[in-house]
Amino acid sequence: MAAGALGGLVAALETHRGRDRAEKMRIKERRKRKKRDHQPWFQHHLPWGPQVRALCYGCQLAGAALPGPAGLPGGLLAASAQLSSCRTALRLFDDLAMLRHSCSYGLGPEGEDALVRGLSVLCNVANQLYYPCEHLAWAADVGIVRAGSQKWWTRSTALWGCALLLGILRSLRILFQLRRKLSQHKCTSSPQSQQKLRAQVRAEVLSILMDTADLSNAIHWLPPGFLWAGRFPPWLVGLLGTISSLIGIYQASRGANSEAA
Repeated sequence: MAAGALGGLVAALETHRGRDRAEKMRIKERRKRKKRDHQPWFQHHLPWGPQVRALCYGCQLAGAALPGPAGLPGGLLAASAQLSSCRTALRLFDDLAMLRHSCSYGLGPEGEDALVRGLSVLCNVANQLYYPCEHLAWAADVGIVRAGSQKWWTRSTALWGCALLLGILRSLRILFQLRRKLSQHKCTSSPQSQQKLRAQVRAEVLSILMDTADLSNAIHWLPPGFLWAGRFPPWLVGLLGTISSLIGIYQASRGANSEAA
């Protein structure tokens, strides 16, 4: 009953534009376990979150790449900033979606690899802690709470980076297992099974590329002095974010198509 009430509350609060992180985790779990987290609208519509994200980074890329700070380049950069603020505000409603996913996954299915389960749980914890830190930073910026926002932005970015790194390690572990299965059953498995394993390999490679692009930006947004923090030009931030967003859109559409089939 409690799970049903939580699901109903999530459905009421969760917008189709502000759930990038929780949706990404659900797509990965659906691909891994072939089970679907119940979201009725997803049967017919691609989530808007990745599309808004792609538009945000695309505007930054175009605005930074075009010559001149005024006119169209300045307008594109302003649009990117507005979309980023919009996405931050929409993430105020994502805590319950992430909590629902974390509770659904728990400690992971018993048949799953122990290392994959451990990395997934840690990734869920980092993602769950990310949201209140970002909310406090946002609330401090708009004057709702009296606190320095910068330290909370730094903490939220660090948690995001940790979650991305854990996701990369998880995908690498799954990729290693899939490649081992391919080599072990190369002559014994059916062509359909081989094709299915190769599709899973491609999906994990794309996940690694997507998380690596986001991790590069996350490190850039940390305080100067840590690796390449603060050293990326705006066009590179836009390029990495656009690449990551387009991969996310592709994976979401493939996940929707596979479920419809």
